[in-house]
Amino acid sequence: MGHGAGHADWSIFPARGDLGWQDQGMSGDPLLVRARGLWEVLAAAPVSFEPSGGVTVVASPESGLCPPSWAGIVVLGDAAIVTAPTGAAARALRCAVAEVPTDSLTEADVLQAILPVAEVLGPATLGYVSSDDFRPAVAGAAVEDTTPGHRELHGLVRSVGREEAGESGMEEITSPAFIVREGAEVTAAAGYRTWPASTAHISVLTAPLHRGRGLARRVASAAVAHALAAGLMPQWRARPVESRRVAAALGFRELGTQLSLRLDQGKLS
Repeated sequence: MGHGAGHADWSIFPARGDLGWQDQGMSGDPLLVRARGLWEVLAAAPVSFEPSGGVTVVASPESGLCPPSWAGIVVLGDAAIVTAPTGAAARALRCAVAEVPTDSLTEADVLQAILPVAEVLGPATLGYVSSDDFRPAVAGAAVEDTTPGHRELHGLVRSVGREEAGESGMEEITSPAFIVREGAEVTAAAGYRTWPASTAHISVLTAPLHRGRGLARRVASAAVAHALAAGLMPQWRARPVESRRVAAALGFRELGTQLSLRLDQGKLS
């Protein structure tokens, strides 16, 4: 959830697990193909996920896979792309990851053992859903919609810490905000920010005192339905188990992971 491309404030999180990870070797999967196309655009350099699998490394100072001056790794199915801030960093990464299995490329401890890593963001899982796979939430709390940035959302954003508010991405949505109220209080909200390649990057936030009641699923379902009706591909980027469970309940498939690295440039050989 949340965040513009490459600027997420993630913590280390165990990748994959038992929440719907898809070991997609089938490069013809339409959803996988579309997801790969998105991240190829965000790479801001001539790079693609190899149909035969494996990793491709490229220098891209303007990459959207990671924060500025960082290296970004995105694994989707059995292939990965890596962007580096400089040619020297690209050469070091290309050499270092040559023998690393693709499904281990977003494991921070693996990369820290072979590269001069100064800081890590992630990994986060990347989930996607098609109209055919979407499972809308059943009837429950009434969901309304309001304009993005509406003052009614301010109280909800203030109810969580600054880091969690940023991670949710609720203040960055460009779609309507889909909300649930309890009295005058907005207790949960969801929406999406339009990304390149006709993608809807989903954001969800629930007030701490109202969690565990299915509200996130209700508002997220409305946001996903809105995105699909607009012809967009919903993307759910997450690290907490609870967020991943909500996505899985709505039919999202975890097709890959994303990790960002800040390399110690002075120690690159």
